[in-house]
Amino acid sequence: MIVLLSVRPGTLESTMTEDLSPAERYAAARRRAAEQATALASFREMYDFGLDPFQIEACQALEAGKGVLVAAPTGSGKTIVGEFAVHLALQQGKKCFYTTPIKALSNQKYADLCRRYGSDKVGLLTGDNSVNSGAPVVVMTTEVLRNMLYAGSQTLLGLGYVVMDEVHYLSDRFRGAVWEEVIIHLPESVTLVSLSATVSNAEEFGDWLDTVRGHTEVIVSEHRPVPLFQHVLAGRRIYDLFEEGEGRKKAVNPDLTRMARMEATRPSWGDRRRGRNMREADRERERRQRTRVWTPGRPEVIERLDAQGLLPAITFIFSRAACEAAVQQCLYAGLRLNDDRAREEVRALVEERTAAIPTEDLHVLGYYEWLEGLERGIAAHHAGMLPTFKEVVEELFVRGLVKAVFATETLALGINMPARSVVLEKLVKWNGEQHADITPGEYTQLTGRAGRRGIDVEGHAVVLWQRGMNPEHLAGLAGTRTYPLRSSFRPSYNMAVNLVEQFGRHRSRELLETSFAQFQADRSVVGISRQVQRNEEGLEGYQASMTCHLGDFEEYAKLRRDLKDRETELARQGVAQRRAEAAVALEKLRPGDIIHVPAGKYAGLALVLDPGLPAGRAGGHHGVEYHDGPRPLVLTAERQVKRLASIDFPMPVEALERMKIPKSFNARSPQSRRDLASALRTKAGHIEPERHRKRRSQAADDREIDRLRKAIRAHPCHGCDDREDHARWAERYHRLRRDTKQLERRIEGRTNTIARTFDRIVALLTELDYLRGDEVTAHGKRLARLYGELDLLASECLREGVWEQLNPAELAACVSALVYEARVSDDAAVPKVPSGGAKAALGEMVRIWGRLDALEEDFRITQTEGVGQREPDLGFAWAAYMWASGKGLDEVLREVEMPAGDFVRWCKQVIDVLGQIAAAAPAMEGSTVAKNARKAVDALLRGVVAYSSVG
Repeated sequence: MIVLLSVRPGTLESTMTEDLSPAERYAAARRRAAEQATALASFREMYDFGLDPFQIEACQALEAGKGVLVAAPTGSGKTIVGEFAVHLALQQGKKCFYTTPIKALSNQKYADLCRRYGSDKVGLLTGDNSVNSGAPVVVMTTEVLRNMLYAGSQTLLGLGYVVMDEVHYLSDRFRGAVWEEVIIHLPESVTLVSLSATVSNAEEFGDWLDTVRGHTEVIVSEHRPVPLFQHVLAGRRIYDLFEEGEGRKKAVNPDLTRMARMEATRPSWGDRRRGRNMREADRERERRQRTRVWTPGRPEVIERLDAQGLLPAITFIFSRAACEAAVQQCLYAGLRLNDDRAREEVRALVEERTAAIPTEDLHVLGYYEWLEGLERGIAAHHAGMLPTFKEVVEELFVRGLVKAVFATETLALGINMPARSVVLEKLVKWNGEQHADITPGEYTQLTGRAGRRGIDVEGHAVVLWQRGMNPEHLAGLAGTRTYPLRSSFRPSYNMAVNLVEQFGRHRSRELLETSFAQFQADRSVVGISRQVQRNEEGLEGYQASMTCHLGDFEEYAKLRRDLKDRETELARQGVAQRRAEAAVALEKLRPGDIIHVPAGKYAGLALVLDPGLPAGRAGGHHGVEYHDGPRPLVLTAERQVKRLASIDFPMPVEALERMKIPKSFNARSPQSRRDLASALRTKAGHIEPERHRKRRSQAADDREIDRLRKAIRAHPCHGCDDREDHARWAERYHRLRRDTKQLERRIEGRTNTIARTFDRIVALLTELDYLRGDEVTAHGKRLARLYGELDLLASECLREGVWEQLNPAELAACVSALVYEARVSDDAAVPKVPSGGAKAALGEMVRIWGRLDALEEDFRITQTEGVGQREPDLGFAWAAYMWASGKGLDEVLREVEMPAGDFVRWCKQVIDVLGQIAAAAPAMEGSTVAKNARKAVDALLRGVVAYSSVG
């Protein structure tokens, strides 16, 4: 029987073209009754749209008591699965924690769940917000849950589900470890819901979750609910990146390929002069083609998108300053995307959201310029903006009142803010060290914002044409879904003391070996192990082929190899000795010496202009110093002035003659060089250099070589007729065995890497009396309450009383050095710091860091492995001090030259660490640190810092 199913998205019902038999109707009725009895049925009734197959599959797995990993594109509705976990928890009388990577997402999800379930059932816990924390559903940042687990918080009682939104954040090199800590340490009774962007190794991550959390269903969906079309904007035209056609492999638009080829072969000015006879028709065709291809300006791009109905759009620009400049360019161009009614709505919402900001601060924050852009439907969005301003931009964009946003790439990882189109100005961005091409994963993440579900029929990714663009490269970015999840997990000092306190050293070590980082390292070992096995099979074959009936050929081959190694070593020593002698001879040269350069491109007669002595030696003609041996500057007989190197002197040289170098000699003057070279040839052209006699080889008198040669001749295998054939097999055996040992060392290096790092951390903490075996000392218990990159430095400062007797503002300045990190690390400017007690305390902090850094080196703990204490950065100390001292926002921002958003974010982080210090500070009589830390929090938490709800 042929059955045609008309399946409504999100339902399990179907309409059949032929009548069902009684048995089939009964079975279908049973299925419908069973489905209606599930929690999923009541959950689906809460939505006015049907669920997608991957959502249904994930929800059914959850209801069956399994954990789930859902990997799906941005905007596909992964959070539905997380909301079903909330629904299950409430239905079963359990708690559900919904974790997010950033506070903005937490705030947004809290608002969503409050609308659905009521504010009495939903709580919020972030670094600076605590609302209804005892509720059955609590939204929080991942760090808050990690801290709860280590503290053994009572809030964990009754916890049934944990949703980890954006779980791919565990790749983040700074914060990723927190996700793994939570996954490893959650009680076994808790069901984990992991929501991730599309990653290429979801199965590998799912296998690890299976290992540490029990049965986990991996649900991967590549389907975008809103199809994405790729374009290139060049000149006045928007080109499709791919030409239309059937088949899986799409062809690049030939128009783009032709444009790139024409640009690459565009004639230079010289070519044009040579091509004056080019036919006028050809010149006209080239001129027309050239005028079609240019990179349009930002206002022009927005106008083009508006004309083609592609707004609202997010334009990603990898620079904060460029985002602000883009808004100004659009304003100067007279661009208006809102009508009068929309303008009024914008002004009303902005005034409502910013009512708490004092009028005097509005001028400092550039409020009126920002408002003008919003009224026209244009805004910037980046981390340097005031959080309140960012929130307003987000809300207006979602409402359709802002239609063009210029944003940095941080928006791609942030809140739910989809657009119809996404524009990429360039495919290159600064990665902190250099300008590098964006990866396929980054391209997917950025363009994933395009296409609003339920609003747009299709989404559009538009890349601006840039000189030198390769359409094939762009097609590779657009067509590749390579975004592997890589663990960034590393043990820290705080993690070590918390683990030892809860589980003891041995059990802690075992727990760390279950991390995703170790899981991935062990997986990579599997391939190497297979290669070792294949090598060992090859070694057996080689050993059989080199077997000699006269004796042990392996022993004979070793004698031959030892002889060769010894001869090579003596030859190397001879070369080194001759170079050393040559260097000594070069150091004796003085300006005016005539020498014969023995080798190299400039061999022959030469006059020493500057001996180029190593650092620390005197006598250089121009004071030039080199660290790799003498590098004399000479004038050759052929009038060339060249700086020679040690390679040009394989043997010692001596001065053949001397001549005076005129004071008027200028090495850059051809006439000066010609005159002096002529004088050089006249003075010494007839002198023949002394020939160096070849010295007797060291090998001729070496006793070890003599012994080995006698042993080889005396060995039974030396007389074998097939000796050289056996020797070739023996050489292959030796090379393969050497390669196999290298592979085995690689396996050893990758196995238990996390545990070995943990052992070194524990050893250092034992040295500093934070740990005594499985016992955590009082110092260790204090360290357990300090979370952050410089946790050990903060603990040592408390231990040594560095911050005692500081007032609150001075303490805020000192604590800022623990959290602040300049965006440009090589900034040579000396930071301004408060005078008095704060200056002395900051100096003491740097001294303690130096001691810890040396100790880390002794225990082989390196920052390159993601472990260790970086140097405290004093760049925010003056800003924190001024703000905590009550100075106005205008004065502080003008003094430190920092965007308001950055200022607020760093203040929030200082407040967070001050809170930790207040809790961890020793409760000794006379200690003022805890009290002043609380006062410093109050002093910082005012004005823009206080009314910014997002940190």
